Amino acid sequence: MVRIAPSILSADFARLADEVARVERCADLLHVDVMDGHFVPNITVGPPVVASLRAATGLPLDVHLMIANPDAYVGRFAEAGASIVTVHAEATPHVHRTLQAVKAAGAKAGVAICPATPAHFLEHILDLVDLILVMTVNPGFGGQEFISGMLAKVRQVRAMIEDADRRIDIEVDGGISDATAPLVVKAGANVLVAGNFVFGGGDPCANIERLRRSASSVLPSC
Repeated sequence: MVRIAPSILSADFARLADEVARVERCADLLHVDVMDGHFVPNITVGPPVVASLRAATGLPLDVHLMIANPDAYVGRFAEAGASIVTVHAEATPHVHRTLQAVKAAGAKAGVAICPATPAHFLEHILDLVDLILVMTVNPGFGGQEFISGMLAKVRQVRAMIEDADRRIDIEVDGGISDATAPLVVKAGANVLVAGNFVFGGGDPCANIERLRRSASSVLPSC
């Protein structure tokens, strides 16, 4: 089953609770991009906003930390209500320890890899992760063009998971639309992050359902 995670990065922050309410009935989880101006050239939200979102919705909060020194913050985001805390493999020299800290804080653990990071970087941490996020753009900004070369990486990650006999979600983030969704799902992804496509115009739920239909079109029929 394909799950859709609208990214609040593309929502109207002046009316964030209303934007979340618009997608609550049709989304599967809510993607929260946390940026610090160091790991990526942008600044977004912190634990207080995650806590406010937790109070505003029953959707699982998929919190993506695009920050330097994530070890100092994973506990705070878990305490604020993050269901999943995803850290970048490139952001810490001891990603194994960081993922253990996420688990110890009570959240599911995710690991993200940038477009230039090879899939084999994940080989020795598969036993700790619940989700692998393959970035299909370079992190830091919404509205970027999908990098088609990442499809091969998604296939590599899917094969790695199957060889390890693990149940791990593969999430993709960046340039996801009704045109690219079937491509990433066919490659092995099952969680799709979409910002501009969902919140960029029209009814967000209609956009989500359009994305879901497109993504599911390549799945085997029951």
